[in-house]
Amino acid sequence: MNIEELKKERQKCLEWKNVKPWYEQLKQIHSIKKDNIDIENSDWFSVGKKEDLTKEEFELIQKTAKTLIPWRKGPFKIFGLEIDSEWQSNIKYNLIRPHFNLKDKVVADIGCNNGYYMFRMLEDKPKRLIGFDPSALTMLQFDFINHFAKTDIIYEKLGVEHLELYNHKFDFIFMLGVLYHRPDPVGCLKSLAKGLNKNGEILIDTFMIDGEQEVALTPNKRYSKIPNIYFIPTIPALKNWLIRAGFEQIEVLAVTTTTSEEQRKTQWSFDQSLEDFLDKDDNSKTVEGYPAPKRVYVKARKKN
Repeated sequence: MNIEELKKERQKCLEWKNVKPWYEQLKQIHSIKKDNIDIENSDWFSVGKKEDLTKEEFELIQKTAKTLIPWRKGPFKIFGLEIDSEWQSNIKYNLIRPHFNLKDKVVADIGCNNGYYMFRMLEDKPKRLIGFDPSALTMLQFDFINHFAKTDIIYEKLGVEHLELYNHKFDFIFMLGVLYHRPDPVGCLKSLAKGLNKNGEILIDTFMIDGEQEVALTPNKRYSKIPNIYFIPTIPALKNWLIRAGFEQIEVLAVTTTTSEEQRKTQWSFDQSLEDFLDKDDNSKTVEGYPAPKRVYVKARKKN
C-alpha cells in the first residue's frame, strides 16, 4: 500500500455530495485573516476575541461552526463564540495531563476527532504533532479551528491500521476511545507498537467491565446504543492484550464512570447523549442491560 496515494485518494471525500456543502461553507472563512490574536490553552481552547471581528465576520464564523454540527469533542471558544461540545473533553485531558511530557517528542493522536486534545498538547511543545482520523467532518472542524490558531499540527485522514506504514515513527502515541471500535484489539495494539520508536510509549483509554477474570464482554449488536463496539475487557484482560502486542511497564492511571457532567447533549451536538443511553430505571446499566460505561486509562512502554 502506498500511503501517499491513499492520502490523495481520501482527500477526494471533499467532493462527496454529503461533505461538499460543509467544505464549501468552510472555504468562506478563508476570507477572514487575523494575525497576532490571543490563544488561551485552557479547558475551553480559545482563539481570538469577539472584538477582533466585524459583525459580518462573526456571523460568518457562527454560521460555519453551526454547519459543522455535531461537535463531539471540545469545548472551543472562537472569537467569543462558545462551541459547547457533547463531550467535555477537558475532563479527560486534565485527568491524563500529569502522566506525560511531550517536549521535543514526535507525537501521534489516533482517532483525534477534531483535534481538541492536540491543541491542548501544544503547551508541551512537542517536536511534531500528527492526528489520525478518517472522518471528513472532524477534519473540517479541525481546519475551522486551525485556520485561526495557525498551528503546525498535521491532520491525516488515516486510521490506526495505517500507522505502521507511515513515513516515520513516533515517540508517544495517544489512542483515546478507539480500541473498543476495533474487531481485532490485539492487532490494533500491535499496530501501535509497530508505529513507535525504541522506548516509545502509549497512553490509551477504553471501555472496561469490572472483574478479576481475564475476559471481555462482546455486546450483541449495540452497547449504550453504539453499533460498532466489539470487545469490552476487564483490566486483567486488557493487560494481557497489551503484553501480547509487545508492551511492558503497564500502568493503570485511572478508572472512571462516565457521567452527564462529561457527556451530555447540547445545541452543538446530537439529539441524544448519555442520559438516553442508560436504563431510565437503573443508570448502572445501559439500555441494552449491560454494565454502564466505565473507562480505564493505561500507559505502557514498547518492549524492545
